[in-house]
Amino acid sequence: MTGAASPAPDGAGSTATGVWELVHAERLALVEDLAGVEPDRWALPSLCGDWTVHDVAAHLVDSARTTRLGFVVGMLRARLDFDRLNGLGVARERGAGPADTLRRLREVAPRTTAPPAPLDTRLVEEVVHGEDIRRPLGIVRAYPQEAVVRALRLQARTPVAYGGAKERVAGLRLEAAGGGAVLGDGPVVSGTALDLLLAASGRGAALDGLRGPGAEILRGRG
Repeated sequence: MTGAASPAPDGAGSTATGVWELVHAERLALVEDLAGVEPDRWALPSLCGDWTVHDVAAHLVDSARTTRLGFVVGMLRARLDFDRLNGLGVARERGAGPADTLRRLREVAPRTTAPPAPLDTRLVEEVVHGEDIRRPLGIVRAYPQEAVVRALRLQARTPVAYGGAKERVAGLRLEAAGGGAVLGDGPVVSGTALDLLLAASGRGAALDGLRGPGAEILRGRG
């Protein structure tokens, strides 16, 4: 099972303080949203492959704990398999029950560690996986536009092999409603920046919110 984004080569810079402020706010918002969810609903399927809501929450704990050295060691133990690495992380950080995992999620919220990857991957993790959890639970969040657009821009230039969407959106023009972002050239795919981010990240649940001649092309790419 792949996460929202895995480390990929990228030379883009970022304002670290601003990004971490966005990341920390998203982590705390998710903790708050999950605090009111009945334990049995944590077993619902998420938007992320075969993972449940509980699995995705555990992945976010593991992701927040990841360090550069820890990532390298983990990859070696996983025999360079990203899916295996993520699966091991979920098993390690999934608590005895939802309350335990929620406690862990709250504890890691202020962390500023990350794997050897562009810092905006932290936004991809929090926004995309936040929706993997919220949509099945019927929870709606108004994400900061900056967080969503930064995540979308990174996904659009990151290869699919690294958890991105580069090949998936190649030859398409992504137009976010309200002037949020315009990326690429080709047949237009329009929608909210959030739906564009999710669809580009392989979440079929967001495809119905997209319009334009490029929407069917993106749908066909899965």
